[in-house]
Amino acid sequence: MFVDRVQELAFLNRVLTRRRPGPAQMLLLYGRRRVGKTNLLLRWAEQSGLPITFWTAEKEPAALQRRKFYAALVSMPIARAPLFESWAEVWAAAADVIADTRRILVLDELPYAIESDPAALSALQHAWDHRFQHMETVIALCGSQVRVMESIQGAQSPLFGRLTGRWHLQPLPFSALRDFFPAWSVEERIAAYAVVGGIPAYLGWLDAELSLAENIRQVILDPGSMFGAEPTFLLYDELREPQPHLAILKAIGAGAHTLDEIKNSALIPKAHLSSYLVRLQDLKLVERRLPATVPLAEQRTSRKGRYHLRDAYFRFYFRFLAPHHDRLAIAPQEALQLIQANLRAFVGQTGFEELCRQWVAEQAQAGALPLTPTVVGSHWSRSVQVDVVAINWQAHAILLGECKWGADEVDRAVVRELVEQKAPKLLAELPDHGHGWTVHYALFARRGFTAEARSEAARHGALLVDAARLDAELC
Repeated sequence: MFVDRVQELAFLNRVLTRRRPGPAQMLLLYGRRRVGKTNLLLRWAEQSGLPITFWTAEKEPAALQRRKFYAALVSMPIARAPLFESWAEVWAAAADVIADTRRILVLDELPYAIESDPAALSALQHAWDHRFQHMETVIALCGSQVRVMESIQGAQSPLFGRLTGRWHLQPLPFSALRDFFPAWSVEERIAAYAVVGGIPAYLGWLDAELSLAENIRQVILDPGSMFGAEPTFLLYDELREPQPHLAILKAIGAGAHTLDEIKNSALIPKAHLSSYLVRLQDLKLVERRLPATVPLAEQRTSRKGRYHLRDAYFRFYFRFLAPHHDRLAIAPQEALQLIQANLRAFVGQTGFEELCRQWVAEQAQAGALPLTPTVVGSHWSRSVQVDVVAINWQAHAILLGECKWGADEVDRAVVRELVEQKAPKLLAELPDHGHGWTVHYALFARRGFTAEARSEAARHGALLVDAARLDAELC
């Protein structure tokens, strides 16, 4: 199923109409595996009406890669395609074949070609400088190994200065889940977003005819399901030392978020831990979060940072499945019991809170909030935790939000706690102790609010957002 990608298709279509630096274009499209790069490029190429050559590199010898590429270019059986001694020869032959034809040339999973022959990029750079940039060809370089694809843009890369466009493809937004699960309630879609995020492949693996609970039982926990092998597969594809990185992900998934907690859980010396965490951050699997209340000048040296898993399914997997990995095939009910007992809290602490912060950011961008925040996040300290915090440091304005994913309506006590207890504690921890600050409030609730809560919120001008409003207003 192809869903959304309006902005991405618009970007790719603009590439086709550019006349600068020339009709020839070389763009980079990259993103984590399963995010939908191939489907996007195929949809774009089909809509363009132009001839397309789509070649996907595989983990195989460079000579075979070159032969398969040329066979795809001229539409001939691989066995009949000539052998080439170098990528320079391939590109010269490809330029002769394409000549003055306006054509889209997609090189998918490019990092595999670079791994087999590091000279592949230099050969492409030479071919671009001397042939392709003077032609009509649109070359799209695509890959899932984010670290390698980002290095292609760097000053040390042979292609530095040659790229005419780039796009880091992100997961689908929450609103796209309506197309995948049109019969599901908003609560189920929020829970599904917490479990698998916006990765198109994962959403496609779920069965829209089943409930989320049945999908967890019948699809995700199925011994032969792709879900079970996915995190390990991604790590082994990206890393030469997957084991210590896997141990770190397990530790964070189990609730270790500080360096000391991760060190003690993963049993990795602190001297090596930092480098492993940097690699996981480069891969966009882990992120270091700081309280939104830490001033920009202090963020680099702040010791308040906590490490979290960025990917929704990684969070779900390492929270619920990894502890039972060795027994999933023979005793899936053990993991199922853990999920059933803790899923509601998991959804509230992950997907729901993220969507609430996203709502604040989108409303701010639309000018619909009483402040224009420069940062949106959360706050935690020994004395207080606030789920949603939006700050404008220059204007001394702050919005504080509480998120509740409980089964009942939020009552007046929650509003009072935010205003009378949490707000003063948080303001006291600001650099100027909150003197002269304007405070706004927002409350987010799965099931809405009691009449008393609405009355109390109105006294303080607090925004009230239930699941239905969140669903209607998130882009």
